[in-house]
Amino acid sequence: MSVGLLAVVDDILSAALKASAKSAGVVIDDAAVTPQYVQGITPARELPVVAKITLGSLVNKFVIIIPIALLLTAFAPWVLPFLLIIGGTYLCFEGAEKVLEWFGFHHEHADDGPRNENKLVFGAIRTDLILSTEIMLISLSNLDAGLSLGMTLVILAVIALLMTLIVYGAVALLVKIDDIGLKMAKNPSRRVRHTGTRIVRSMPAVFRVISVVGTVAMLWVGGHLLLANLGEVGVVFFSDMLHGIHDFLAPAGGVIAWIGETIVSAVAGLIVGLIVVGVVLLIGRMLGKRPSFTEGGESPAQVAAH
Repeated sequence: MSVGLLAVVDDILSAALKASAKSAGVVIDDAAVTPQYVQGITPARELPVVAKITLGSLVNKFVIIIPIALLLTAFAPWVLPFLLIIGGTYLCFEGAEKVLEWFGFHHEHADDGPRNENKLVFGAIRTDLILSTEIMLISLSNLDAGLSLGMTLVILAVIALLMTLIVYGAVALLVKIDDIGLKMAKNPSRRVRHTGTRIVRSMPAVFRVISVVGTVAMLWVGGHLLLANLGEVGVVFFSDMLHGIHDFLAPAGGVIAWIGETIVSAVAGLIVGLIVVGVVLLIGRMLGKRPSFTEGGESPAQVAAH
């Protein structure tokens, strides 16, 4: 019986790894996006905030995504592309907001208290819901069609746990690596102290890079979700364009073809995101708000939340 159990476990792990392989890009995006939500809080709260986001991610996957994905796959598979289009549009919106912030259009938060921390956690969990949805749906689409419902559920649960541990384990390491550097800088060994000092000094630049990568990731994933799933609902021009770009660049190598698709998806995501930002601002004006999306003013998301 133990041999049979081990065989089943091996089958589950093998299927989980195979099914989740194509979602590796989204996993990397998730790990790049999340550290942005931990910036600006005190070091003592970094790991607790990551823990809250991790718990929220597990709730997203086990309470929302997996049950709904299985139900919709069984009874209304046509709804899934529309949900991904909505999620992609939201990611484009967030990414466009962050791009505008690079040019000085941002809102300075006046408080760093618990309320602000809760907003950061909620924002991270909301973004995770979209990225996790894509991870799980990609994984679900790569499972063998002949699997039973029970086996499918177990495999998706394993994928959800693995992806969450990988993403938020990496995030926890990123946000605490400066503290590790500080401890190393106090080490009696000169070489260790030197390494620790270099780690601490490099972290601001590392987080700037992560912020840029995370923003580009939002635009890329959001844009790709839009273009690909518009094709699924009958608007095939954009998905055909992506396939055409891939086929055109394929002779130069798979990496070049992927880069070409990524650039087009990110540009499309930025365009859509800026349009949504403009619509949100216009709605704010129509409702009597006078949003000043300038340095020191409110962002469109904050205007809409009022």
